[in-house]
Amino acid sequence: MEYLYTYQQLYTFASSVFLKMGCNEADATTATHTLLSADLRGVDSHGIARLIGYVRLWEKKRVNASPHFSILHQTPSTAVLDADQALGLVSAPYAMQVAIEKAAAVGTGWVSVQNSNHFGIAGYHALMAVEKDMIGIAMTNASALVAPTYANERLLGTNPIAVAIPAGNYPPFVADFATTTASNGKLEILQRLQEDSPSGWLQDENGKPTQNASALKEGGALLPLGGDKVHGSHKGYMLGSIVDIFSAILSGANYGPWVPPFPAYIAMPQNMPGKGIGHFLGAMRIDAFRAANEFKKDMDQWIKRFKEAKTTTGHKEVIVPGEPERLMEAHRSRAGIPLLKAVVDDLTQLAEKFSLEIPAPI
Repeated sequence: MEYLYTYQQLYTFASSVFLKMGCNEADATTATHTLLSADLRGVDSHGIARLIGYVRLWEKKRVNASPHFSILHQTPSTAVLDADQALGLVSAPYAMQVAIEKAAAVGTGWVSVQNSNHFGIAGYHALMAVEKDMIGIAMTNASALVAPTYANERLLGTNPIAVAIPAGNYPPFVADFATTTASNGKLEILQRLQEDSPSGWLQDENGKPTQNASALKEGGALLPLGGDKVHGSHKGYMLGSIVDIFSAILSGANYGPWVPPFPAYIAMPQNMPGKGIGHFLGAMRIDAFRAANEFKKDMDQWIKRFKEAKTTTGHKEVIVPGEPERLMEAHRSRAGIPLLKAVVDDLTQLAEKFSLEIPAPI
């Protein structure tokens, strides 16, 4: 069963929760915008459904609602940010802004972040650069839920990558994807719906393929993008590894099996080599390479040609990355955001905890 809410209803509620946690007004606003961008764009696994998880991390003192960011090292084009255990919903936009400012000054900007937490959807941060006629790149490591190809042990996270590229008359190109066959949030949705997962997503505790959506709770693991070696899982494994290295080894955050888990009830790994979760944000000024208007003209032609591609039977057109999310955002901005009953129950629990009023469905 689903309930519909307006964006403003959810915005008011979520921002009130962040304020109750101790965030200042600016950080509560940033965190809410970042969080709800996922719901608007149809990435329900990373939106307001995660709000109760952030609160639980805060209760365990693993999230600092009043962080003091510090630049540990920097050059004209690079920086390492210590996020002071902040919400990644706040620290990642801050880091991207630093990257954008550096790119504005010298052409490109790159910021690696340590001591942070889950940062929502990667696409939100990458799109910040597009507004400045820049290409944006965002990635983050995550707690170990993924078995590398041939492994029967969790060593990597879902480790998403996002790249946002401006166009001229067309909307921007936005690739935002996990380096696994699916994100853990997608499994959580299947669990709420009491449905099995598609084949190729998971392996069980013995390393055998399974469609049990609760396999992670029973000692299983997610699989890298591709699912198995025959279908290219080694490539997904390599992509996830690159994200881990850029986000964590480059910044001094935890990596591999030592990345802190998102569920607050799971014990922290032992002998952690770094600080918190790591992110990597980048911005590239287009006119550092060529005239921006010429680039965007060619991007328009690129998109147009792909939209005109001959299609296979049963498909009307080729989809340009970012298109489904953009259309979903337009639809949900008008029609409302649907929430499953399990998510509404979590919000009701938060309302009781913080003495807030839960909004009524529209």
